[in-house]
Amino acid sequence: MNRDELAAAYAAPGRHYHNLAHIEDCLAALARIDGLSAAEREILSEAIWWHDVVYDATRPDNEERSAQLAEQHVRADIAHEVGRLIRLTKTHDVQADDRLGAILISIDLSILGAEPARYDAYAAEIRQEFIHVGDADYRAGRAKVLRHFAARKVIFPDAGFAVTYDRRARDNLARELAALG
Repeated sequence: MNRDELAAAYAAPGRHYHNLAHIEDCLAALARIDGLSAAEREILSEAIWWHDVVYDATRPDNEERSAQLAEQHVRADIAHEVGRLIRLTKTHDVQADDRLGAILISIDLSILGAEPARYDAYAAEIRQEFIHVGDADYRAGRAKVLRHFAARKVIFPDAGFAVTYDRRARDNLARELAALG
């Protein structure tokens, strides 16, 4: 699977947020991070490209399936680490000493700390991806996810992201939770 095929996967119908624009935003965030070796940057770049390649809002195993695909297609010497990082996006939980995991998860969650208008657009895009779920069930499920992140001591495991985005993310989460009722 080459980059064109990856891009095509991200352009599949029903991808309102988990699309190529999300990957481009994540890659742009990676480009702004200093202090990474070329090898670390390559691993993170591959993890970004592959982390949502399989996305079906009706299935619980997207991350695992994405990780397996990545492990089959990226260079053998980085395949295990790329797969491991992708699997972290299932829960967004990272061990304290996992620098690359903290960076990837913080990049993936950075939308939570976006400017309010962009965050609101993101929330609407997520709703569209779950259009098959009735309103009451969606509100309950989405509120559970948002409360999970809001309850964290720090939303972003990377310290740089936490300083930059945590306050705005909490404001965005609170605003969406209030709108959900």
